[in-house]
Amino acid sequence: MTKPPLKLYLAAPRGFCAGVDRAIKIVEMALEKWGAPVYVRHEIVHNRFVVDGLRDKGAVFVEELDDCPPDRPVIFSAHGVPKSVPAEAERRRMVFVDATCPLVSKVHIEAERHAEEGLQIVMIGHAGHPETVGTMGQLPDGDVLLVETASDVAGLQVRDPDQLAYVTQTTLSIDDTAGVVAALQARFPAIVGPHKEDICYATTNRQEAVKAMAPLVDAILVIGAPNSSNSRRLVEVGAKAGCSYSQLVQRADDIDWRAIKGVHSLGITAGASAPEVLVREVIDAFSEHYDVTVEQIETAVEQIEFKVPRVLRKPA
Repeated sequence: MTKPPLKLYLAAPRGFCAGVDRAIKIVEMALEKWGAPVYVRHEIVHNRFVVDGLRDKGAVFVEELDDCPPDRPVIFSAHGVPKSVPAEAERRRMVFVDATCPLVSKVHIEAERHAEEGLQIVMIGHAGHPETVGTMGQLPDGDVLLVETASDVAGLQVRDPDQLAYVTQTTLSIDDTAGVVAALQARFPAIVGPHKEDICYATTNRQEAVKAMAPLVDAILVIGAPNSSNSRRLVEVGAKAGCSYSQLVQRADDIDWRAIKGVHSLGITAGASAPEVLVREVIDAFSEHYDVTVEQIETAVEQIEFKVPRVLRKPA
């Protein structure tokens, strides 16, 4: 039986970013150095496939430090943690390794620097997301105010409208965040922004690739986890860029074949915490149903790499 033709467009860049790659290496190197079990506070990155793979190697994932025994190493996830977490680990004399993405740490340092200058911080982010919780937890309660949308700005109660600075979560929609920043600047003209954009290079690059791909396709699939902020933003970006069917799938088993019946071109991308093996799995699944041709839409080339903490590096 002849299979119908389908043009697959692959977004590039896609998948793992430098911060995710570093965080996974940290867990693997910790297991190699100290043996199993090694504890990880929160999912090291937001991807079930990655987490399950590390769990099989001996990582134990917990939500709070209280769930970790004091005599085993603990790793803090790539999303960052409030200052109280490493402080408590030190109090308990635990061995811990911080896998916070360096670009998230940059936001932490910015917030602290602004606070030292007497500024109150406004954070643009998603309530309850680990990165937002971690960034807000760098300063005392009340020193960081959270806004999620431009409409939230009108209700902000600040100490001094002339003594404000803003920071952002690193995985937000570029366009949506620009709207929130514009609202902040309109209401608080003196508000200070970051010296360099807080939304990270990987988030920006993946969103730009989806924007370039969206006009060419009938549907877009974003490979990523439901709790992955950057993956969910890619779905939204695809829809806003003109692709009426833009959906999140964790892996090939989640593809809704009935929903995409009749499409002639389909775009595929992956969130920053989704490994390339899942992209290949999805392509193979389409090859079983369609006569597939593949083309890559490349909008940037990434060559960034972050070093792992010194405690895990092998002697030269």
